Amino acid sequence: MRKIKAQLFISLDGVVEAPDQWHFPYFNEEMGAAVDATLGRAGTLLLGRRTYDSFAGAWPDREAAGGEDAPFAKVLGDARKIVVSNSPLDFTWRNSERLAGDLTTAVAALKNAPDTDTPVWISGSVSVVRQLLADGILDELNLLLHPVAVRNGMRLFEDHAQAIRLQLLSAETFRTGVLNLFYTVATAPGEGTYEDARTHLPQHQE
Repeated sequence: MRKIKAQLFISLDGVVEAPDQWHFPYFNEEMGAAVDATLGRAGTLLLGRRTYDSFAGAWPDREAAGGEDAPFAKVLGDARKIVVSNSPLDFTWRNSERLAGDLTTAVAALKNAPDTDTPVWISGSVSVVRQLLADGILDELNLLLHPVAVRNGMRLFEDHAQAIRLQLLSAETFRTGVLNLFYTVATAPGEGTYEDARTHLPQHQE
């Protein structure tokens, strides 16, 4: 069974919207290597409409230009790109297709596709990630946590929604202070209690 994995840039206060406005000061070779190890080796990408439009408006030109981004751009171009959209699409980027049917049902079918165990990667596409997390379909969540409080914009986790418990798989700190965090959805809540926590709190926090 193949895994469904998502990667997002996220701020300390949980903002995932418009990372182009706050992400780039933290980009270095460590982050480049992290993205190359995930999206840069993806055979299948699942993308929301806005993310797809952004990618399709940039990466084909970068591949054609032949600069330092060209190898990564070629990987994205060669990957199968499945786009989540309620409207018909006119694709100009190769290997692109529209997701057929209900999102959860279609992604479950991707997970169970025969003869492959390569993961499906999601980049950005917040609404897609939210739904797959809520439906228990997402296997791993890779958050590149930036040491900045953006203070406004869409957050990954919505208010007034059901709690989602995550289990940390790995953590790496970059020189910029960015944390490269990999989570899976926890199968059960922790075993601690409020009384357990009280015994470990300093007196002034009780």
